[in-house]
Amino acid sequence: MVDLGRLASRGGHPGSWRRPLAAVSALVTAVCVPLTASTAAQARPAATQTQVSEQAGLAADHTGGQRHSVITWGASADRQGAGPADRSYRLVVRTSVGGTDLRIRLTNAFGDHPVTFDSAYAGLQRQGAELVRGSNRRLTFGGQRSVTVAAGGTVLSDPLAGTLAAQSNLVVSLYVTGAEGPTTGHGMAMQTSYATAGNHAAEEGATNWTDPTSSWYWLDAVSVETSPTISSVAILGDSITDGWASTSEENRRWPDYLSRRLQAAPGNTVKGVANAGISGNKVLADDAGEAALRRLDRDVLSQPGVSTVFVLEGVNDIKAHTGVTVDDLVAGYRQIVDRAHTAGKCVVGATVMPYKGWYEYDAAGEAVRQGVNDWIRHSGTFDAVVDFDRVVRSPYDPQAMLPFFDSGDHLHPNDKGMQAMADAVDLSVLRCDR
Repeated sequence: MVDLGRLASRGGHPGSWRRPLAAVSALVTAVCVPLTASTAAQARPAATQTQVSEQAGLAADHTGGQRHSVITWGASADRQGAGPADRSYRLVVRTSVGGTDLRIRLTNAFGDHPVTFDSAYAGLQRQGAELVRGSNRRLTFGGQRSVTVAAGGTVLSDPLAGTLAAQSNLVVSLYVTGAEGPTTGHGMAMQTSYATAGNHAAEEGATNWTDPTSSWYWLDAVSVETSPTISSVAILGDSITDGWASTSEENRRWPDYLSRRLQAAPGNTVKGVANAGISGNKVLADDAGEAALRRLDRDVLSQPGVSTVFVLEGVNDIKAHTGVTVDDLVAGYRQIVDRAHTAGKCVVGATVMPYKGWYEYDAAGEAVRQGVNDWIRHSGTFDAVVDFDRVVRSPYDPQAMLPFFDSGDHLHPNDKGMQAMADAVDLSVLRCDR
């Protein structure tokens, strides 16, 4: 029997925690190597696992060994529009770290009514809404095929035995029967998913999946079991981290480029990447999504296997013209660092990138940005610093982005800018010894 990971694949020392980083690393070609060790058989639920064909599937693995849970994909939740009942959603996501015993997390954090998931499946994307034949397998919750999540609640599925590769296009299909009022989801996925009326979650064909969608609903995390030496980095960010202006369907957000570098780096123990970016997000105030200070626990610190928090936020606070000062943002950053340290995480801070030419740019905001960046570089508050400002700014006009990296709106990097950002991260600073 072939494991799902192999079919899905395409393709030191901790370092100094107090030094700014500006050097850009060479681009590393992504190589996806599936992990094959698994949780001991006795740790799995007693329910019989669905058998799969020789062509595809999550193959059971009974070799045993010590394991722990690590997030392989994440998307920060926000309040979305009303969700109709009796509808199926086919959500396409990209894994980072590989492992066994996949679990999904469903959230109703922003709902004001309970929502019922009558069935849930996990499989592999072949193309569009079509799945690899034999890969779609039922997920359970406490041994049951359906689960109701209260308003404000979350639920974790039972482990699905088998192996899932790094850099896989995983497809989670949900049939929702009890949705009313606002839904919970992630608005800007930069990835096409699919929806349809009725229950089609178990189907592997694409025929009935007639409604493309650019958002993810209810699903906010996927985790796998892997070696206890392996961990993930969670990136707290705004639209730049969320991938605005990167090429849709191609996984060219800067966290995606970073994920491919981590997978290809021999001996590196940080393999997972959880993208906790929300377009328009701020550090201090609710706006597009809850403020970073409010969502830190749910979106970052609660995720399994996260050893390091990477913070790239602040430009939306600055350019909003609300009177936010350097001291205000510094106080916010200190809270994030203190809470992450209390949770045993290391914290990497990134400088705020230039935005001259964006319609909200002005001299007062630029002065705040410069003051904030000076503090990030020199205060020693963060365990490490990545100087994205120096990476993407123009040498001829340091208040503006280099045109080669500019998507055209003077705030968001294009694909080349996203890649340059990821290449600027010294991978050794992501390793945490706390």
